[in-house]
Amino acid sequence: MNRFTGRKVLVTGAGSGIGQATALRILAEGGTVVAADIVEAGLEKTRALAAEAGTDGRLGTAAVDISDEDSVRERAGAAIERLGGLDVLVNAAGILDSRHTESMTLEFWNRIIGVNLTGTFLMTRQALPALLAGGRGVVVNFSSTSASFAHPYMAAYAATKGGIQSFTHAIAAEYSKRGLRAVCVAPGSIASGMTRDPGLPEDADFGLFAKLMPALGEGFAGPEVVAGAIAMLASDDGAFITGTELRIDGGTHM
Repeated sequence: MNRFTGRKVLVTGAGSGIGQATALRILAEGGTVVAADIVEAGLEKTRALAAEAGTDGRLGTAAVDISDEDSVRERAGAAIERLGGLDVLVNAAGILDSRHTESMTLEFWNRIIGVNLTGTFLMTRQALPALLAGGRGVVVNFSSTSASFAHPYMAAYAATKGGIQSFTHAIAAEYSKRGLRAVCVAPGSIASGMTRDPGLPEDADFGLFAKLMPALGEGFAGPEVVAGAIAMLASDDGAFITGTELRIDGGTHM
């Protein structure tokens, strides 16, 4: 499939995990991609994987701190200018950490909010003029199963993901008549650095988690399963999908 031939795509969090898998999937489908991440070593790994696949000629990279307004304006803005426009923004960048809520500091809370929720807003605001100019722009945001299901010790993270869902619905309505689609994916039970070490307290009570393992398969799935869903949503195959979220968790939360 070449659903992204001629399409210009910016993916945040593209130095690892689902963001990296998404950048590689869109490259494989013919897209021109800017992979953005705060970790430059991760971006080098993404470039190496693209080179192995023979798609690195359509890959650019940008070191961006999505939680910093100046970094987004200058570096993400410059990346969009280099692309000569933008058709799709995938806001995959995010962080996960856990604490007992009663001992959660404001600094901890603000750090999670700043990256996940504010970062999604800053990147979307920066990209909107270019996305709207094309008349059929797409924003894919990252919620999580934690937005709708009980994930103990993750109050800050869950709050950001619920906020991202609401933000996505709002911009989908606001810009629908200008051709923009905005959708969320809500991954769960996906193997990544984030899920391998979610920073749970040493005394975490796993009995508080309603369910830990997916119904499908034999364990957590790889990030490529989410990348495939994003490729569908961001392509013309998803042309009638907006203002909603797609849960991708193998039935963990059926």
